[in-house]
Amino acid sequence: MSVPLAYISVVILWSTTPLAINWSLPGGGFAFALFARMVVGLVCALGVLAATGAGFPLRRGVWPAYLIGGTSLFGTMLCVYWGAQFVHSGLISVLFGLSPLVTSVLAALWLGERALTPRRVAGMALAAAGLAVVFGHGTDLGGAHAPAGLAAILLAVLLNATGLVGVKRFGAATPPMALTAGVMLVSLPLFGLAWLADGAIWPAELPLRSVLAIGYLGVFGSVLGFALYYYLMKHLEAAALALTLVVTPLFALFLGRLFNGEALPAQAWAGAAAISLGLLLHQRGGAPSAT
Repeated sequence: MSVPLAYISVVILWSTTPLAINWSLPGGGFAFALFARMVVGLVCALGVLAATGAGFPLRRGVWPAYLIGGTSLFGTMLCVYWGAQFVHSGLISVLFGLSPLVTSVLAALWLGERALTPRRVAGMALAAAGLAVVFGHGTDLGGAHAPAGLAAILLAVLLNATGLVGVKRFGAATPPMALTAGVMLVSLPLFGLAWLADGAIWPAELPLRSVLAIGYLGVFGSVLGFALYYYLMKHLEAAALALTLVVTPLFALFLGRLFNGEALPAQAWAGAAAISLGLLLHQRGGAPSAT
């Protein structure tokens, strides 16, 4: 697959993922929906590796990438699914659009990328102002617990950016699908423990929409999405890869409004616009290079 096609595919998947997460929650709760998604995803990833005859490296050198990616995936998804109970789906993508900013800082510190140009710093400031506007109207964004949900998703952004930079540093030589399977293999027991901690209740009945959403997230959102993500990781610098999230907030907000009836106050749209403009300024702030 070409890099541009993979880039577009990731944007589409990331735009639809927040809505699918919201639809997967009814019936079983956030911990069950998350665990079920990862079971489906791991089975699918291992099936693809077996069907294609691709190797699944388990040598010592690949485990740092698996461990960093797996623990990062666990923390990121746990925060996202918990926060998704209280926040409109489109805002999940808006907040994840901040990933390039966080990734730029981490890439500069950890990978030696020159990602903090003056224009990019200005973009960060504008996006931070937009974030403050969104938080300023937190109770209008999904309910009384929306501020807590927003905070959980922001923590997920930090964990996701940390995992991205760490996996790029240690997993560059591992094939994307094998890297996906390894990361999910490490994270699955953690998701199982989270489900046990939440009561390990098996739902008596799941709505069809929840079943379909879990399946979509497991096959496309997890296996295909992560595989394409790691594929792009091998061809793009960390900060540039995170810019796949620049355009997804607007798509996700539109999908949430169209299919989930999520009405946001004008201030939330203004904050989302400021975040998007800040990310655009950040994107045009000069390509990072290694020292």
